[in-house]
Amino acid sequence: MFPPAGHDHDACAVDTLARAEATCRAQGLTLSPGRRRVLEALARSHAPVGAYDLIEQLAAEGPRPAPITVYRALSFLTENGLAHRIERLNAFVACAGHHDAARPLVFLICDRCGQVGEVAADEVGIDLERTCAPAGFRPRSAALEILGVCRHCANTPEPSHAD
Repeated sequence: MFPPAGHDHDACAVDTLARAEATCRAQGLTLSPGRRRVLEALARSHAPVGAYDLIEQLAAEGPRPAPITVYRALSFLTENGLAHRIERLNAFVACAGHHDAARPLVFLICDRCGQVGEVAADEVGIDLERTCAPAGFRPRSAALEILGVCRHCANTPEPSHAD
């Protein structure tokens, strides 16, 4: 779900990239340098990043990528379960889970810090197959986005807003 307070984010990002490389090898896919660069940028944070923010981050580190290049990389990463699109925010996060890419997900989005946790829907008691069966509908993919406050933010006082 959410990383524990004080976790080693560098190790987390390294783990994300290692999982992505292993997934690509197992599925006969290529994690090209451009795709890897986009995934590395996503893996630096647990907060969603928009495509144009990604372009700015990547431009600060080297040559500015063309928007189409970043969008193609994001498409590859999301289609293969290496990253997820958070529809509500029109932004992307690196996949933090060890789950089957086809399993429906629940994204927990913190209103205060912006971090996103992910959990497989069936792990929280949501059975889409059974829910959709009476309608004769077979879900191909699904994601549920829930807004709230993560445990870290819930344990810190909300900032006061002076008028």
